Amino acid sequence: MTATRGSARHAVRVACPAGDLWALLGAPERVQEWFPGIESCTVTGDQRVVVTRSGLPMPEQLLTVDPNLHRLQYRITAPMFTEHLSTIDVHDLGDASSLVVYSVDADPAPLALVIGGAARAGLMGLPALMGIAAGSPT
Repeated sequence: MTATRGSARHAVRVACPAGDLWALLGAPERVQEWFPGIESCTVTGDQRVVVTRSGLPMPEQLLTVDPNLHRLQYRITAPMFTEHLSTIDVHDLGDASSLVVYSVDADPAPLALVIGGAARAGLMGLPALMGIAAGSPT
């Protein structure tokens, strides 16, 4: 973290095949199902607008939705951000389990910490959402 930029990264191992997790995490229109604080979203082309539970619309640009890499990247374009990039990676561990990694980099720095904290809560909720035992945070 610098005076203006902040980064956070959280990961969880889930006893679930990568394809099953990707079906949820790789679908930009399903973010409200797993990311805390998001009430709804709409997707048009590479533009997504999430609406927070407080009613605040947050416009985003989808940069990467790669089903081969199991990677989704997006940039929040709301005026409160000077710059933002979030990346979700779903790694197949080869034993019917997966490692899900959420990374965020943002300016101003405190927003990276807020988004990273919410993402961590979302990751920790994935096992229950997928109907399996709790995962292991890293």
